[in-house]
Amino acid sequence: MSDLVKPKGSESRSPARAAGPSLWLTGLSLTAVVVLMALGIWQVERRAWKLALVDRVEQRVHAPAQPIPSRAAWPAVSAASDEYRHVSVSGRFLHDRETLVQAVTEEGPGYWVLTPLQRADGTLVLINRGFVPSERRDPSTRQAGNPDSQIEVTGLLRITEPKGGFLRDNVPQHNRWYSRDVGAIAAARDLQNVAPFFIDADAGSQSGVGPIGGLTVIRFPNNHLIYALTWFALAFMLAGRLFVTFRGGLFRRTRFVHEPAGGSDASARRTGSDAGTIVEPT
Repeated sequence: MSDLVKPKGSESRSPARAAGPSLWLTGLSLTAVVVLMALGIWQVERRAWKLALVDRVEQRVHAPAQPIPSRAAWPAVSAASDEYRHVSVSGRFLHDRETLVQAVTEEGPGYWVLTPLQRADGTLVLINRGFVPSERRDPSTRQAGNPDSQIEVTGLLRITEPKGGFLRDNVPQHNRWYSRDVGAIAAARDLQNVAPFFIDADAGSQSGVGPIGGLTVIRFPNNHLIYALTWFALAFMLAGRLFVTFRGGLFRRTRFVHEPAGGSDASARRTGSDAGTIVEPT
């Protein structure tokens, strides 16, 4: 009969079930750690690439001026190999074919003045002569700064800027320009044999009251280290959480032994029909 009698309070004690996170959640967390680490490594590699790019551009900008690439080499001109090279070119300006491109510089809002330079071999190179404020948009206000004779221009080789500026497309039919799109400008001005790049004239190429040269802004945002630290921190936080979860025993089963129902002191533990329940990890 004693086997049929339930110990006092036993109805409130039910065996604890083994707890553990689901396999899909564990797999998803581990995958997230791997992805976050990969993103951090990628940002480290991008930072190394950006630093190499900045160093390469600095060397180009401060190197002695060299002649522009020959016509045969024009198809191979690219941003990676040629942009911001310090170059020189000579010829005569075609002032009646100039194009004004809207700009905002350290001098304020206004326009870049892009003028074709005709070389001795008949080819043309667009020269960004520099900046003029809005009140000098009319060429008649700066004729004294427009040389008609043979001239040598030094500056930085720049790659064409197709389509338009930020959220604004060029409108050639209305003579509204927001970027220095060499191909579109050449077509709008009926120019032939035009180099596929333009040149930002330096301050030394300025003459009289002409446009203000030497305003090229060279800036390469480099936030890759911050991004890398962010990805790594997220990966370590998630990995730490997984470690705590595993260490906390969520994957450990439980077994049941007995303790006295009337006391909590481990030294008083005994077996019998009046025993309580102890849960111990296995």
